[in-house]
Amino acid sequence: MTRGPTPDVLIVGAGIVGAACADALTRRGLSVLVLDSRFAGAGVTAAGMGHVVVMDDSEAQFQLTAYSRELWSDLAGELSRDCEDEPCGTLWIAENEEEWTAVRAKAAAYESHGVSVEILDARALAQAEPNLRPGLFGALRVPDDRVIYPPNAARWLLERAKSRGARVRERCEVMAATATDVTLSTEQVSAGSVVNAAGPEAPRLTPGLPIEPRKGHLVITDRYPGFCRHQLVELGYLKSAHVLTAGASSVAFNVQPRATGQFLIGSSREFAGWNSAPNPEILERMIRRGVAFMPALANLSALRVWTGFRPSTPDKLPLIGQWRSTDTHRPGPWIAAGHEGLGITTATGTAEILAALITGETPAIDPAPFDPNRSMPSGAAH
Repeated sequence: MTRGPTPDVLIVGAGIVGAACADALTRRGLSVLVLDSRFAGAGVTAAGMGHVVVMDDSEAQFQLTAYSRELWSDLAGELSRDCEDEPCGTLWIAENEEEWTAVRAKAAAYESHGVSVEILDARALAQAEPNLRPGLFGALRVPDDRVIYPPNAARWLLERAKSRGARVRERCEVMAATATDVTLSTEQVSAGSVVNAAGPEAPRLTPGLPIEPRKGHLVITDRYPGFCRHQLVELGYLKSAHVLTAGASSVAFNVQPRATGQFLIGSSREFAGWNSAPNPEILERMIRRGVAFMPALANLSALRVWTGFRPSTPDKLPLIGQWRSTDTHRPGPWIAAGHEGLGITTATGTAEILAALITGETPAIDPAPFDPNRSMPSGAAH
């Protein structure tokens, strides 16, 4: 295989984060080589729902997701049709009085950051989504959220990078990564800098990274155009996301419309090591939760069930920056991993932050909360 010149940057991982990094770096004139053990858009990217959403679990998360969503919105007019960009917006649904109070607080927080929102009472919610069950209190509508098809979006970003000279090598497994070299099964490849964007596999290449695989299930239905108009998420979703102890599992209502007329049903979280087999008990809980909000879901035909592993960190923020060995404190590879369920949303922002740091620019938002070497909460499962 022709290897070509030594690249400025070598990226391990051709998922959506690695692809976005390749796009951002080549835009700055750097030469890039991307390596992947499978193919572009496989792995954790293929197991993502594709939501591009602003999330407010912490100030750092708010900043990164809002910045990233803005970048995706800027790209919307250029994305190829097979990226299935859908500006459907998100409805955060309040099931009870406590959550209805939380809707107003959430609206105030979003508006204070300049994010457009709309509060829907029970009647307006029923008009917006007739297939939701009666008796819900209302919802917060975030109209500028969107949905994309992650594998094709990753490939589109890579094609843009390739048009500027990036090279991509698929089906070559990386065994280890340092600041300037990666080891394959048959050779060693050098670069000016190395970026570890290997998702849940990142700690295998860079030991010590505080990342653990967190398993999730997805169900996709047959085509039912118009059944659901927005991405629908229960406000209890964030509570379920906080379950981080070993052996714990959680489910939450999350239904997402696709451009094809199909629907993705989520969501679940569990620490199960690397066991990829669907868990019938988790699936049953997930479907029951969905039907509790949308009874007519019980009448839809499911075409496929699959699982994936999201790269989870103890504080629920990604790792973006240069790693330093916990033993030697020497500089290691650059890290762009640990996004768990927000990798699709934050791929663009992550790439811009990382590219700025590598080239000596000042990032558009503060990178400190995402420093891979930051202090992590104690007592987590990691």
